[in-house]
Amino acid sequence: MPYKNIIKGGLACLFAAISFNAVADSYPDRSIRLIVPFPPGGSVDYVARVISQKLAENIGQTVIVENRGGASGTIGTQMVARSAPDGYTLLLVFDSHAVNSSLYDLKYDTFDSFDYISLIGTMPQALVTSKQSGLTSTAALLEAAKNKPDGLTYGSSGVGGSNHLNPVAFTKQAGINMMHVPYRGGGPMLTALLGGEVDMVIGSLPTVISYEESGMANIVAIGTNTEIAQLPGVPTISATVPGYTAESWVGMVAPAGLPEPIMEHISVALEKTLADPDLKAKMQADGFNLVNSSGPDFKQRVQTEASRWAKLIREEGIKVE
Repeated sequence: MPYKNIIKGGLACLFAAISFNAVADSYPDRSIRLIVPFPPGGSVDYVARVISQKLAENIGQTVIVENRGGASGTIGTQMVARSAPDGYTLLLVFDSHAVNSSLYDLKYDTFDSFDYISLIGTMPQALVTSKQSGLTSTAALLEAAKNKPDGLTYGSSGVGGSNHLNPVAFTKQAGINMMHVPYRGGGPMLTALLGGEVDMVIGSLPTVISYEESGMANIVAIGTNTEIAQLPGVPTISATVPGYTAESWVGMVAPAGLPEPIMEHISVALEKTLADPDLKAKMQADGFNLVNSSGPDFKQRVQTEASRWAKLIREEGIKVE
């Protein structure tokens, strides 16, 4: 290589390093978008609305929550995958993030297209029936389903979401059949439940607990191994369907290639946010278990779940219509 080309290459690297450091040092100098790849009203939207203000205080800029719903979260996720890795576009992912590669022809890679920041927390799933169904226990639900095969219905936020796959696992373990009715997000799914369009959902506790408290729906059982303080007297699903558990989760990722100083800034801000006593108390009261993890640990969890759900999807022949 000619000597002058070596000098040019060295200068280019030097200028790139200077530019990189300047960008990292000035971050953040404008508002940050927190993308929710679902419509308003579901679990991910709940988390975004609860943490956004405190996250903004800790990160040092306004955090704008933006809903980009559709196709089980893949539309908003694809948009983020194609965004610049500059820390100004962040994404909250749901458990469906681990499933979508088994159902959709994705234009991004579940793992390589993102830098994993942290698992934010987990939520027990609850078995909820509509008031119109008249079903007030898991046993009553099973009996009704056995007496009326394919007559009972359950709603979901879309094919492949936790409130689709968890009922699939539930009906399989319980030996019953129910009809799946998918909606475009958790909000529409819950609206359908309250209106009696579907008999049942298995939904994350933070999004359904208020309907039990107000008498608008029946939480008949919880997907944890033991009963929980938020719902005294409500039994576990496993008390009727032995071995059955159901849990969902939410975490944060960014487009792949995030500069390390910016990753550190975001990670520290998120850690401080989740440690805030008032925020922590509210989310725990709503049934959300806060978990601030490392990026690699979060990524490993998603990889493990991707393998688990891919197996169920193959066995049950689940496909996006």
